[in-house]
Amino acid sequence: MTSTPSAPDPERRPRVVVTFRERMRATYLAPADLARLTGFADVEWVPAPDGEGGRGLGAVAPELSPELLRAVADADALLVCAGAPRVDARLLEAAPRLRVVGELEGDRFAHRLDMAALEARGITVLDTTNGSSYPVAEWALALMLVAMRNAGHEFRRMIGGEVGQDRNHAGYQFGELTGKRVGLVGCGHIGRRLLEFLRPFGCEVRVHDPYLAPEVADIYGFTRTSLEHAFRGSDVVTCLAPLTPRTRGMIGRTELDWLPANAAFVNVSRGAIVDSAALIERLKRGDGVRAALDVFEPEPIPADSEIRRLPNVFLTPHIAGSNAESRPRFFSLMVDDLERFFAGHVPRYVLDDRSIANRQGR
Repeated sequence: MTSTPSAPDPERRPRVVVTFRERMRATYLAPADLARLTGFADVEWVPAPDGEGGRGLGAVAPELSPELLRAVADADALLVCAGAPRVDARLLEAAPRLRVVGELEGDRFAHRLDMAALEARGITVLDTTNGSSYPVAEWALALMLVAMRNAGHEFRRMIGGEVGQDRNHAGYQFGELTGKRVGLVGCGHIGRRLLEFLRPFGCEVRVHDPYLAPEVADIYGFTRTSLEHAFRGSDVVTCLAPLTPRTRGMIGRTELDWLPANAAFVNVSRGAIVDSAALIERLKRGDGVRAALDVFEPEPIPADSEIRRLPNVFLTPHIAGSNAESRPRFFSLMVDDLERFFAGHVPRYVLDDRSIANRQGR
């Protein structure tokens, strides 16, 4: 929502209710961040039932527990994550003081939040799903370097018992990233962090992202372009776009044919954005194109998939955004935003109609 934050009430500390699955508590709620939050708010933890409402980060509890209804009765803020119930009109009726709702992770399309009901109440909605962008941007840079050098080829040679350096491949002849042309498909939180990492390499960057505000190109110094020109003439193309109805299958044979000989292709977003058969076909052409992929369709990659055996491919099992250091960041960013909100400032991570439309490809 985009409503102006309420001024702080000097007579009352804000009350913040946190609810998600108990087994995830230690992973997400770092003691230092809890201490920061309790420094300006009273915090109550209400565990959501384990094993109900499905699995994974998108899990939604089917019912509102009596414990949660009691806790939100005088809450100013509600933070939810996997296993929490849907924040809808029923819950909001029980929470007359609620001013802000925060989604920690797993709600890229707001399925756990009734945005219409929240908007009708004028409640600010925060979403720190971008906490995983930090490690993904690092891994994107790493895979760009790996793909440029064709490290998958060299690794396969070494474990196969070969010795010495192979100089007869594109990774040896065209392996440096410095000064090269980079095409980025998508430029959200991940892309903007990656742009910072790329500065020392002096790359010419072209970005295709139809949802990007025009001034972002001026701030970061890249060229906005079409999907075709993000591929054509680039030395490495990196896919960072979210999976939406519009991006599913967006990169197929036509797009991969735009990839020049001796170029590298990296994907750290979602495998379903790329036509897997077309990608394998392109990598088998033998014109120096190589790839580094953290994602593939389907996942896990079948043991008999040809992508596993291609010598010009480096694979990782969808690890870019998942590590022990990244999990507490979702809550840490949320504490930052709650501190801004209750101090009367505008939060950074507001979830509104525009951001949801972008994520859904509308």
